[in-house]
Amino acid sequence: MSKSLARVRAALQASGLAAEPLEMPAETRTAVQAAAAAGCALDQIVKSILFQGLRSGRLYLFLTAGGNRVDEARAAALTGEPLGRADGQTVRDVTGFAIGGVAPLGHLSPLPAWIDPRLLDFPQVWAAAGTPRHIFPAAPGELARAAGAIRADFCRAM
Repeated sequence: MSKSLARVRAALQASGLAAEPLEMPAETRTAVQAAAAAGCALDQIVKSILFQGLRSGRLYLFLTAGGNRVDEARAAALTGEPLGRADGQTVRDVTGFAIGGVAPLGHLSPLPAWIDPRLLDFPQVWAAAGTPRHIFPAAPGELARAAGAIRADFCRAM
């Protein structure tokens, strides 16, 4: 088992979230791939989007429905600073995950996090579990609690 997957499993257990990562037969790097693998609607996929503060250098996590995009101006208003996309190496260094497998929890460093209200419209959502082939199901409210994510409007539809 990869270190990333093991870290997600440990974080799920520590948070009390009753979810088990599942290995999919195909990649789940994109929301479209993950929705096909899980057999669910695109908006039931949790995208873990990371932005970096342009003043502080700090990373911020936005848990976004698969069919939505983060509106950078709204996201910046939440963080209190201008934002830019975090590069792949910074994401790996701070979270321990490669882009395409970033889980909403189990990061190497704690991150401020927000959740897209659209995800809360579903009884179950699916999130990356640390690898490009593992995802896990969760009740969105429980996932928000486990990830320490605050509900906020920061998205625009794609």
